[in-house]
Amino acid sequence: MPSLTVAVAVAEDPEVIESVRLAISKNLAQFILFGDEDKIKSMMVDHSLESASEVKVMNAENEQTAAMMAVKAVHQGEANIVMKGNLPTSTILKAVLNKEWGLRTGNVLSHVALFEVPGYERLIYLTDAAMNIAPSLEQKAQIIENAVGVAKKLGVTYPKVAALAAIETVNPNMQATIDAAALTTLNREGTIAGCVVDGPLALDNAISIKAAKHKNIQSDVAGEADILVTPTIEVGNALYKSLMYFANAKVGAVIAGATAPIILTSRADSAESKLHSLAVAALVARGE
Repeated sequence: MPSLTVAVAVAEDPEVIESVRLAISKNLAQFILFGDEDKIKSMMVDHSLESASEVKVMNAENEQTAAMMAVKAVHQGEANIVMKGNLPTSTILKAVLNKEWGLRTGNVLSHVALFEVPGYERLIYLTDAAMNIAPSLEQKAQIIENAVGVAKKLGVTYPKVAALAAIETVNPNMQATIDAAALTTLNREGTIAGCVVDGPLALDNAISIKAAKHKNIQSDVAGEADILVTPTIEVGNALYKSLMYFANAKVGAVIAGATAPIILTSRADSAESKLHSLAVAALVARGE
């Protein structure tokens, strides 16, 4: 891969520094670490990174300044990826959305997670579990386009997209089913392109061929979905955390829709999860 640089906002966190070490050991990227310089350098010693030529440390007096500096580094072409360190999500997003030096494109920003689930035969994408609370139909269409763009850059030639709901038929009392059917129509009309969309589909029929056949569902997506599109953030967040905590799935995630990939992992995420997200973001950045 070509050389990529990651700008990390508020990098003074042991799991962040360990993910940096792991990424460097795999020749994944170089790093500019913004935050409390003394704390960062002390942690770098603890993780045997004090002499790493792939790391540059820049002092920032507070979280807001670190976020601004990291985003500006990408805006100015000094870095390719923004990574959230030990600071609130709202702070880094405020910097990303700055009108003068942010990374806005006018499109919806959305969270795209990639899971490796033990015992499941392929990787599965999930969107949106972290950004859009109750997206409109138009926003859902852009969320699909963002996820399809990520999946294609990671090697899925023609993604199969399942618009999730609780049932497979349209119920006027269930907005999720109405939107899912509308997204399917938009795909068939060519408004949502580069993939095949079907819905409404319940989760079992989206990912299990056996379940889809048992219910006699005829679809190019049923049982073979690459991308799961959830109707609301509550559904996405619960499914995301269920896969992590019940199924022990490995996950990497990125915010798509900006001018550069944004890594927005939870401060509680492990170094391994942060490394997976770095790998996903690197592939997305390479494909742009």
